Amino acid sequence: GWGTVDVDDVLAIIDTALDRYSFCDRARVGMLGGSYGGWMATWLAGHHGDRFRAFCSERAVNNATALELSSDISTAFNAIHGVNHLEDPDEYVRMSPITAVRNIDKPVLIIHSEEDWRCPIGQAEELWVALKLLGKEVDFYRFPGENHELSRSGSPLHRVQRGEIILDWFSERLRDGTP
Repeated sequence: GWGTVDVDDVLAIIDTALDRYSFCDRARVGMLGGSYGGWMATWLAGHHGDRFRAFCSERAVNNATALELSSDISTAFNAIHGVNHLEDPDEYVRMSPITAVRNIDKPVLIIHSEEDWRCPIGQAEELWVALKLLGKEVDFYRFPGENHELSRSGSPLHRVQRGEIILDWFSERLRDGTP
């Protein structure tokens, strides 16, 4: 059910935080997520982009059908979704954020590791190429020698670089007065 009740829950949490905390500015909401959270970031960019100013999608699932063919845990998706991509290809297409790439109209930062076998680098490359071909604002950072765990256990230098990239990128796109 990716893209259904999970998205409703995330949007409800965001709305509650924006309503409850006066220091939260509705005009300056950014979204960052990694792995399933990266899927969520790309999904929200394509389906609810009007709610956000910018997105960072890290080590994401962007094309579920392709992931089913290439991930080191590909058989797990059958357990998660109840079917595999051969049994119900339409469901895998439905939950693939890449299908809504034309709707993305906010800046996107893509971060991915070249040795990520959980969500192989092709997931990021496909999104980046599509956004570039459509003339969208997108930045893509690839980390050599890193895997799916970059944010938690990657090399110290790359973890620092990743953090600086994210902070600088969002600082520029979420500041007051910028569209």
